[in-house]
Amino acid sequence: QVQLVESGGGLVQAGGSLRLSCAASGSTLSFDVIGWYRQAPGKQRELVARILSGSGTIYADSVKGRFTISRDNAKNTVYLQMNSLKPEDTAVYYCHGVWWSPPSDVWGQGTQVTVSS
Repeated sequence: QVQLVESGGGLVQAGGSLRLSCAASGSTLSFDVIGWYRQAPGKQRELVARILSGSGTIYADSVKGRFTISRDNAKNTVYLQMNSLKPEDTAVYYCHGVWWSPPSDVWGQGTQVTVSS
């Protein structure tokens, strides 16, 4: 089973930037979809961004124009570049990989992002 390990979270002031990394123990090419979710205290986990196997990307409306998802298949790593951070971006960010056949998925352990005002 491929495992995902996130890193790069931390405390940043509003308007600042962070880059999250998601390192896979196996090939990121094996995933049909890989992306990032986040969960703020008292809220449901929500999609932030994801990359499809054909390199198409999807972003939540709340992060469009500020966040960029990318992958480096040679390093088996997926990145989330987060710019112009806002206090409402504060959450635990999780990496998530999906295989379509047979249906299966895997989650990372999460990394905390805190944006101060």
